[in-house]
Amino acid sequence: MSDFNQPLGGNEMPRFGGPATMMRLPTQTSAEGLDAAFIGIPMDIGTSNRPGTRLGPRQIRDESRMLRPYNMATRAAPFDSLQVADIGDVPINTFNLPKNLDIISRFYDDVLSHDCVPLTLGGDHTLTWPILRAIAKKHGPVGLIHIDAHADVNEHMFGEEVAHGCPFRRAQEEGLLDANRVVQIGLRGTGYAAEDFDWCRQQGFRVVQAEQCWHKSLEPLMAEVREQMGDGPVYISFDIDGLDPSVAPGTGTVEMGGLTSAQGLEIVRGAQGLNIVGGDLVEVSPPYDPSGNTALMGATLLYEMLCVLPGVARRD
Repeated sequence: MSDFNQPLGGNEMPRFGGPATMMRLPTQTSAEGLDAAFIGIPMDIGTSNRPGTRLGPRQIRDESRMLRPYNMATRAAPFDSLQVADIGDVPINTFNLPKNLDIISRFYDDVLSHDCVPLTLGGDHTLTWPILRAIAKKHGPVGLIHIDAHADVNEHMFGEEVAHGCPFRRAQEEGLLDANRVVQIGLRGTGYAAEDFDWCRQQGFRVVQAEQCWHKSLEPLMAEVREQMGDGPVYISFDIDGLDPSVAPGTGTVEMGGLTSAQGLEIVRGAQGLNIVGGDLVEVSPPYDPSGNTALMGATLLYEMLCVLPGVARRD
């Protein structure tokens, strides 16, 4: 018997049965004793267009029943290497978005006190800001690999500084990011001004617009990103709308011309070897994809994040 938690296998219990946890893993109430934890934040009160991401964590967990323990492409064996569990959802305040900043940060302070790496199922992108507050308390300013159709650096939305279009401006203002180790991949669409992405560049962020990714492998890009990130702590934030809506329609602010699913995998797999201290997959909105495919994409990308964490063994 393994000393590590294992996902419930499809030959032990039909995939449409068993617990609706991430990869049908065991649950526990805290991060104590864990190397990594899956955590849901069922929140959509920061959204600006179509809602529904409060239902994202639940559907991501449900669709994750298709995932198996071993990564056949990278040979990663995370469940032979790390103790992992699903520790449930952050008990957010459904009616007060600013209060959630403190609720989320306190929850992640506790997770990080156990030296556990958090992998988050979202939920709207507002949530990354308070997570980064907790991460920076432990690790200092972090490098960031941010995959998204949008830069999420608005100064405000309807006069509010707390919204899903603002988290990375707030994080930069608070000194949570190591600006010279920030890369944003997949930005695209229309804007309110020709300079909409220039604020990012002025901070020192590397901006890789979606058009620069079309019709090519992103392995060379990720080799450059690994060099840029160095040995310092790195956080991955993957907005599912970074992928093209042809493969991930279940989200609130879709933009055509996005990344392919294979490119999404190349980005996360390309982070292998970095000092990853946390990650999130956000903006899955189940009402806009009844097939569940968007949630399955999200679950798979979260599994791939688990596979690139420090300490994960690879089978020859």
